Amino acid sequence: MAIRRIINKQLGELLVERGIIDQRQLEKALALQKEKGGLIGEILVELGFAKEEDIAQSLTAQYGFPFLPLSNYEINADVIDIVPARVARQYVLIPIDKIGNNLTLAMSNPLNIQAIEDVELLSGCNIQTFVSTSSDIKKAIEKYYKDKE
Repeated sequence: MAIRRIINKQLGELLVERGIIDQRQLEKALALQKEKGGLIGEILVELGFAKEEDIAQSLTAQYGFPFLPLSNYEINADVIDIVPARVARQYVLIPIDKIGNNLTLAMSNPLNIQAIEDVELLSGCNIQTFVSTSSDIKKAIEKYYKDKE
């Protein structure tokens, strides 16, 4: 088991701290999340409180997660098969590379420890994370998983 950086901060708190959103906007987004479910980052974008790029850049700046624009990235089909489509959709993540026992994921929210642990259990791999925007990941999920449902 790789030693994981302990990250106790939630994405919402991080965005407030960095001045991307204010506390009131976060509370509104959290209330909506409680009611409808979904990912906090996406809710903030839907409400027009934050841009996907702002969220990705905050995660990169604060935690040093490398940013990976997925549009020009080709993913091998064998790598896609490691993570089931429903898991990729649920957590808005996509596997992008596997070297030995290390699986690299692109995620819109790499602070989601639950998602990382689920993929670790499913794959039996050590997980490394890159940040991508939700829409980039969703486009990639549509592209790579369309024949796998």
